[in-house]
Amino acid sequence: MIDFTTIIQTVTVYAIPVLFAISLHEAAHGYAARYFGDPTASNAGRLSLNPARHIDPFGTLLLPLLLYLTIHVPFGYAKPVPVDFSRLRNPKKQMVWVALAGPASNFVMGLGWMVMLALLARFGATEPYFYNVARAGVTVNAAIFVFNLIPLPPLDGGRIVTGLLPMALARKFARLDQYGLYVFGALVLAMYFGLLDGVLGGAMQGVIHLLSVLVRPIFSS
Repeated sequence: MIDFTTIIQTVTVYAIPVLFAISLHEAAHGYAARYFGDPTASNAGRLSLNPARHIDPFGTLLLPLLLYLTIHVPFGYAKPVPVDFSRLRNPKKQMVWVALAGPASNFVMGLGWMVMLALLARFGATEPYFYNVARAGVTVNAAIFVFNLIPLPPLDGGRIVTGLLPMALARKFARLDQYGLYVFGALVLAMYFGLLDGVLGGAMQGVIHLLSVLVRPIFSS
């Protein structure tokens, strides 16, 4: 039987962290692309920090909830920001930085949520909801950071590998992009059956530990 109380509690805690983690991830790609010469996202009206511009009903709302209720890792995707890599001033080199911008934004957001968690403790806040939201922010952004760095197209890690490989190998590797939906589905299934728990879980814990180390002075001062 579905526990609607649990679902409602989960949505209220994770809604804000998930919306911003996914949406600002996409916006970061657009801003990086514009910096390197591609105005495609800007021309399409997608260069915005407003999450409403990036929401995909399934990927941003339903999928994170389903994944949380099944594998307890609530991440998903937003509408991809359009990037025309051919319009970058140095496409092969700069596509790496455009791809890195998304995960980097999640690392920064995770750091921000960790700072919030530290400040709540520092000032003696007693409302559990705020602690839960901050912890959710850290967890969600760590999950998206790690997942997107998996070195397979169409994930950011795949684009980074494409940009770093010699041209001949890069062209062959980039062809995997056409199977992106299947790759994403296979990864989700692998996570559902626990096949990636050790690798992804360990990487997430490593990221969370690093974030806690970076804000430790707030706890100790």
